[in-house]
Amino acid sequence: MTSAILSSHRRTITPTTHRLSAPADPSTPRLARQFVTGALEATSHASLIDNARICVSDAVTNVVQHARVAELSIELTAHADRVVIAVRDADPARPPQHRTARHDDERGRGLALVQALCHAVGMTLTWDGLTVTGKSFWFELRDSG
Repeated sequence: MTSAILSSHRRTITPTTHRLSAPADPSTPRLARQFVTGALEATSHASLIDNARICVSDAVTNVVQHARVAELSIELTAHADRVVIAVRDADPARPPQHRTARHDDERGRGLALVQALCHAVGMTLTWDGLTVTGKSFWFELRDSG
């Protein structure tokens, strides 16, 4: 890893990537929050921890509840001024769905919340040659300073 000192904070110049594979079960959102917390602390992006924990928790929960998969992966790529987090699974047929929750709904606000907290949000398909093998829901968080 190449690093340099910028404005008295250690910042990564070359992007650094951290990966986690985990089962798609109800305990995984907690594990995902712990993973991004550690990775953001290690890459000097502690200011992004709160929003990253909310967003990764929602994305992983969506996979656990809606995708028909046994496992998922999380990839965090830290740049000097931003972080991109991707949650991947092997169910390309079930992309995240934006919905408008009624005031009394207990669910259905997650994607809107992620969009509000992030600089950018998207979904891409993952491929093996010419075959679609899954999807990747990603979001970008930026340091304000």
